[in-house]
Amino acid sequence: MADPSSYRPRPGEIPDSPGVYRFRDEHRRVIYVGKAKSLRQRLANYFQDLANLHPRTRTMVTTAASVEWTVVSTEVEALQLEYSWIKEFDPRFNVKYRDDKSYPYLAVTMNEEFPRVQVMRGHKKKGVRYFGPYGHAWAIRDTVDLLLRVFPVRTCSAGVFKNAARTGRPCLLGYIGKCSAPCVERISPEDHRELAEEFCDFMAGRTGTYLRRLERQMADAAEEMEYERAARLRDDIGALKKAMEKSAVVLADATDADLIAVAEDELEAAVQIFHVRGGRVRGQRGWVTDKVEEITTGALVEHALQQLYGEETGDAVPKEVLVPALPDPVEPVQQWLTERRGSGVSLRIPQRGDKKALMATVERNAQQALVLHKTKRASDLTTRSRALEEIAEALDLDSAPLRIECYDISHLQGDDVVASMVVFEDGLARKSEYRRFQIKGFAGQDDVRSMHEVITRRFRRYLAEKERTGEWADGQDADTAGPGVGDVASDGRPPADGRVVPDDGEALVDGPALKDDDGRPKRFAYPPQLVVVDGGQPQVAAAQRALDELGIDDIAVCGLAKRLEEVWLPGDDDPVVLPRTSEGLYLLQRVRDEAHRFAITYQRVKRAKRFRSSPLDDVPGLGETRKQALIKHFGSVKKLRAATIDQICEVPGIGRKTAETVAVALARATPAAPAVNTATGEIMEDEDGAPETTTDAPGESVTAGTPDERRGQER
Repeated sequence: MADPSSYRPRPGEIPDSPGVYRFRDEHRRVIYVGKAKSLRQRLANYFQDLANLHPRTRTMVTTAASVEWTVVSTEVEALQLEYSWIKEFDPRFNVKYRDDKSYPYLAVTMNEEFPRVQVMRGHKKKGVRYFGPYGHAWAIRDTVDLLLRVFPVRTCSAGVFKNAARTGRPCLLGYIGKCSAPCVERISPEDHRELAEEFCDFMAGRTGTYLRRLERQMADAAEEMEYERAARLRDDIGALKKAMEKSAVVLADATDADLIAVAEDELEAAVQIFHVRGGRVRGQRGWVTDKVEEITTGALVEHALQQLYGEETGDAVPKEVLVPALPDPVEPVQQWLTERRGSGVSLRIPQRGDKKALMATVERNAQQALVLHKTKRASDLTTRSRALEEIAEALDLDSAPLRIECYDISHLQGDDVVASMVVFEDGLARKSEYRRFQIKGFAGQDDVRSMHEVITRRFRRYLAEKERTGEWADGQDADTAGPGVGDVASDGRPPADGRVVPDDGEALVDGPALKDDDGRPKRFAYPPQLVVVDGGQPQVAAAQRALDELGIDDIAVCGLAKRLEEVWLPGDDDPVVLPRTSEGLYLLQRVRDEAHRFAITYQRVKRAKRFRSSPLDDVPGLGETRKQALIKHFGSVKKLRAATIDQICEVPGIGRKTAETVAVALARATPAAPAVNTATGEIMEDEDGAPETTTDAPGESVTAGTPDERRGQER
C-alpha cells in the first residue's frame, strides 16, 4: 500500500488550467482518469488526510504510485479526452456503467447493396441504422412482421440470399408478399433501397406521411372499384397502426428526446434511460455502477451522457435530453452534445407537464433497478468486499486479494489437452485478461504436470515483462526470466499476435500490443495476489513448485477441490474448510467454475476443428473452393482416393500438376480406423457399405459415440 505523499507533486508544479489527469499503479497501469476545470485545485483534493477521503477514493490513492496530467485548451476538450482515455485504458477505479443485459436493436444494414432488416446486439457498425434498444428480441420480430406487409424489405441472411439467387427461387417470404425478393430481381437495387429508407423513416417516427398516403390509395382503389387492392391497403393500414400501438404515445407534441434518471445510495447508482422518438417510447435501457468517490448526481449524469453518446453522431443524439440534475458546469457538456449531433441540443431538467410526469416514471424504473441489483450478491460491492476479506482471513493473507487468477486443465481422454486462466479483480470477472494455453511440453494425460507447465509459462512471461520494463526487485535473478515456449492467446495463436477472441459468444475484446508507458492492459504483466487451481493437493503442490523454481515468493496459492469444496494450501496435510454460507467460498466457487467453463469451451473448439480436418488440408496450394469442388465431384474422400489422376483432372479448376499432388497426398494418408458406436459395439458404415471413419489428420481416427457419451469423457 503506497503513501500518497510519496508521489505528491511539488507545490506550484500542477498548472491552474483545464486538463485531464491519470493515476497509475506500480506497474504503470492507469487505474483512474479524471478531468478538471483547474487541475491544481482538483488534484489537491486527493492529497489530503486519508481519513477525510471516501473509502473507494482512499483505496485508489493508496493503490496508485504516480499521477500525471495533460493540459487542454477548453473544458470540452477535457471532456472528450477523458472519455477517450476511459475507453482506451479501462481504469479499474473509474465510474463505469454496467449494462444489466445485452440490449437488442432493430438494425437496417444501409451499407449493403440490398439493405437487410435484422436484430443486432453489441457494438454499432458504421453505415447501419439502429432503432431501439428493445427489452426483448421477440418485440422486434413482432414489429418487423407487421411492417413487412407495407415495407417488404429483405430480412434473410447472406447465405440464404446467395442460394436463392443461384437457384432463381425466392424464400417463403418472397412467395407470401413479405419480401420484395431482390434476390431474383423482382425489384431493382434502387427501388429496394428506397423501400428500406421508407422503413427507416417510419421507424424514426415519421408515420403520418405513410398512413395518409395509404389511406388516399385505398380511397382511390375503392372509387375505381378495385376492391381487392383496397382491402389489401386497408390491411396494410391496420398493420401499421398495430405496430404504432405497441409503443404508446407519451408526449403529444411528437418530441424526440432521451430521459435519464438516477437512483443512488452511498455505494452504488442505477441509471435508466427512456428513448422517445416521435412522442413514443422506442427504447429503454439501464446501467448500474459502483460509486468510486463522493460524487454528485450531476457528475453521475455527466458520466452517463459520455457513455450514452460518446460514439454516436447525427440523429442518434436527440434534440432534447432531460436529466434529474445538470452537470457542473453544464456548458461544456451541452457544447459537446451539440458537436456530436451537428445541431443544437437542449440539456435541461423537466419542470412541469407530460415531460415531468414521464421523468417520474423513469425515476421509478431506476429505483426498481437499484433494488433488484442489490439482491444480486455477486454484483454487490459490500458482499464482494466481505468475500475478499473472508478469503484473506482464511488463507492468512496480508491483505485482501484484489486480483485472483484461476487455472484449470481440460482434455478428452488425454487428447487436446488445454488450460485456462481467468482473472477476477475486486471480485468481478475481467474477461479482457482471460488467457488459454495449449499443453505442448509432453503428450498424454497428466493434470499435475500440465498445471506445472502452465504456471511456469505464465509467470515466466511475467518475469520477462518485469525485466523488460526494469521493475526487478532487489536480489531477484533476471536469468530465471524467459519467454514461455508455446504460450497462446485464447484463440490458440502465438503471443506475438497479442489478441484475445471470444470463446462462446462473449463480448469481443482486443488485447493491445505491449508498450512501455501507455497504461494499456498487457498480457501477462500484472501479478495476482492469489493463484487458485482447480484441484487438490497434487495440483496445488505443482503450482507452488513452479513458482518456487522461478523465485517468486510473494504470490499465494490455493486449490479448490470439487468433491467436498475444500480449500488446499501448499504443504498442509489438512484442507481449510470454509462454511457453506461463506461469501468467500461462494467467490472461490465462481472463479473455479468460470475457469472450468473457459477451459472446456476451448477444448471443444479444438476438438471440433480436429474432427473437421481431412487429408486434403495438407495439399499445398489447394484452397477451400477447389477442395469443395473435388468433394462435390467425387462425393467423398474415399472415392477421391480411388480415382486416377486423369479422373481428378476432369474436375473444373484442377490441373494435372495439382491432381498429381492430391493423389500423392491421399496415398500417403492412411485410411482411418472404423468408427465404433460405443453404446452398442456396432461398426458404423457409410452409404457404400464400408465402415464409417472419422479422419482427423493422416493416420489418425476418432472413435464415434453419442454426444452424451463423449461429454461424459471430458475433463
